[in-house]
Amino acid sequence: MRKQSNIYTDLAMEAASDCGEIEGVTITTEDNAETQLTVTTVNITGEAAEKRLRKPIGTYITLESQLLMENAPSAHEAIIKQFSQKLGELHKLGRDDVVLVVGLGNWNVTPDALGPRVISRVLVTRHLTTTDAVAQEIESSVRAVCAATPGVMGLTGIETGEIVRGIVDRVRPHLVIAIDALAARSIHRINSTIQMSNTGLNPGAGMGNKRMALNEQTLGVPVISIGIPTVVDAATLINDTLDVILDDMVSQSDDGGEFYDMLRSLAEQEKYTLIRQVLTPYAGNMFVTPKEVDAVIGRLAGIVANALNIALHPGITQDDINRYF
Repeated sequence: MRKQSNIYTDLAMEAASDCGEIEGVTITTEDNAETQLTVTTVNITGEAAEKRLRKPIGTYITLESQLLMENAPSAHEAIIKQFSQKLGELHKLGRDDVVLVVGLGNWNVTPDALGPRVISRVLVTRHLTTTDAVAQEIESSVRAVCAATPGVMGLTGIETGEIVRGIVDRVRPHLVIAIDALAARSIHRINSTIQMSNTGLNPGAGMGNKRMALNEQTLGVPVISIGIPTVVDAATLINDTLDVILDDMVSQSDDGGEFYDMLRSLAEQEKYTLIRQVLTPYAGNMFVTPKEVDAVIGRLAGIVANALNIALHPGITQDDINRYF
């Protein structure tokens, strides 16, 4: 008897596609040919759907484009524009609201450094808005934004959620935006997908770590999460590769077709469980990321930070971003 291993994904759209039609889940898709961008919105409204998908009730917006991984400035500008618009749809901010942006992750490990790298490019202004003379000059252009990079427990010895909750208790923001690297089920979505949601997040969940959730229940204020899948576990990589190999074998072989069809007929979950068990003594804890991750993470951090700067500050435009950031 094989113990069932669930194929984990941080992406709601992947979880929803795995489960087929479910009551309490609605999915809408928009395509943009110019930027090769697909925007998928998943709304989870029922408790049964929440349990089935293992995602909290709320709205999940996913942006997908292979151009996110490439050095394509014009496409990135268009993506940033749509990204900032969708971000504004998740939570309506008041003019005087204070926003705390939190960059989660380990800045010493590139695939996990997305959050800290975004924070280094976010326009922070809370310290300016508390100075009367300066505030009068900029009050129509910027909103009070502060930022933090709490690190990870391995570096600080403190639960990330405890650090964030302490900052929230002191600063009392109206909204928290948490940025983190995610894990995907498909290798095709690594570094080419951005997910945002109004449900908060669980730091380290994709790596199998159980940490305090960052959401409205734990922090007392609304939480928007932004994440990009930067890693995939070894079992998922082999599972996807095996599908490609089997399809190729079936198309080229006259003999043994029944055997290949039998392998292909295995349920996705069953196949993943088998691969995971075979790998466990050797690479069961391994996660994989592309070799060009250093350059890609830098570009992705810039895209996320620029979208945040435009969405949070009413006087900041794409032209300002290009000129100063």
